[in-house]
Amino acid sequence: MLTTRPRGTNDILPGEVEKWQYLEELARQVCREYGYSEIRTPIFEHTELFARGVGETTDIVEKEMYTFTDRGDRSITLRPEGTAAVVRAYLENKLYALPQPIKLFYIGPMFRYDRPQAGRFRQFHQFGVEVFGSNSPAVDAEVIAMAMDIYHRIGLTNLELHINSVGCPQCRPVLRQKLQEYFRPQLAELCPNCQGRFDRNPLRILDCKSEKCQEIGRHAPTTLDVLCPECQAHFELVKGYLDAVGVKYIVDNRLVRGLDYYTNTAFEIMTRDIGAQSSIGGGGRYNGLIEACGGSAAPGIGFALGLERILLTAERQGITFPISRGPAVFVATVGAGAETESFALVQKLRRHGIAADKDYLGRSLKAQMKYAGKLDARLVIILGEEELSRGVAVVRNMQAGSQEEVPLADIISYVKEVQ
Repeated sequence: MLTTRPRGTNDILPGEVEKWQYLEELARQVCREYGYSEIRTPIFEHTELFARGVGETTDIVEKEMYTFTDRGDRSITLRPEGTAAVVRAYLENKLYALPQPIKLFYIGPMFRYDRPQAGRFRQFHQFGVEVFGSNSPAVDAEVIAMAMDIYHRIGLTNLELHINSVGCPQCRPVLRQKLQEYFRPQLAELCPNCQGRFDRNPLRILDCKSEKCQEIGRHAPTTLDVLCPECQAHFELVKGYLDAVGVKYIVDNRLVRGLDYYTNTAFEIMTRDIGAQSSIGGGGRYNGLIEACGGSAAPGIGFALGLERILLTAERQGITFPISRGPAVFVATVGAGAETESFALVQKLRRHGIAADKDYLGRSLKAQMKYAGKLDARLVIILGEEELSRGVAVVRNMQAGSQEEVPLADIISYVKEVQ
């Protein structure tokens, strides 16, 4: 049967989509206040972009990407995350020639072949921001504070912000050596994935979800043990800026994030309301990513928030969004002779920016009133042949349960005043 959606995807239906619209508009409003501009990139990119940008040793590239060969024999991948695509757009469109820093945000679907579970889908949606051109610790703090600001405006509680520094190309090799020395005696006990990571990127072993690997790595060296003076100073300043604006955090020296491009600051926002302690967003600094994608070295930082996980967390916390699906006005028609006039009135209301609708099934007046109630219309304009002959309409306030006659010539101004 061709009427079932693919596993790991979801239909967002009327009644639910309004929550998405509210959430997206809230995110856009925050971006306007913080000075971020929207960017929209293609849903698919050349596979090499993600292999180089996300990292060949990541789970995303190794196991989760939707990759195919197109008719031109090119390897194409549905985007598994947003940052690499925005970096590509930054370089291709020469945004580096504009006054820096460049502050961008995106909202859209991402694709990963993952095991579907609560808040996790194979097609999922992210809101994310990226800042290019500044290495200031204040930008790190702004990006983190912005993410927390969005969560607080939604009304989410019981969140934990975890932060760490994962170092830079100068201090990371020291950690690499120390990790290999630590894990080498127990290499055979690691999971197959981590055995493969041992030579390529041992830092990723710290991010493994296997209980056995987590236990083996419990006392492994961490990034904070080997930070160079510059990275240490950067991290202290980030914490200082967060303290200055009252953003509470937990320093988590086990936090490495799942992508290879992170340097210096890394952070993740956790909640326990969607099962075991789980991430609903995170990000960090990636000062080497632009160069890895073929550009001149330039600093960058950003985050991505999972919209499905935010909505699931809000539901689990009993948060309701201030949304209304129904039209402001429903025009009920009495008698066939008033049909044309009611249709014209609905269009007139709409042209004046008033959400309006009418009956299209020939219902009785009683059934139309019941239907208007189900639509959650605030006002019902009752228009019949007798009202038309007198140049009036009956307007019923559905919330107050009152009604009055209003001259048709004044109906627009009346609705605008009372709706």
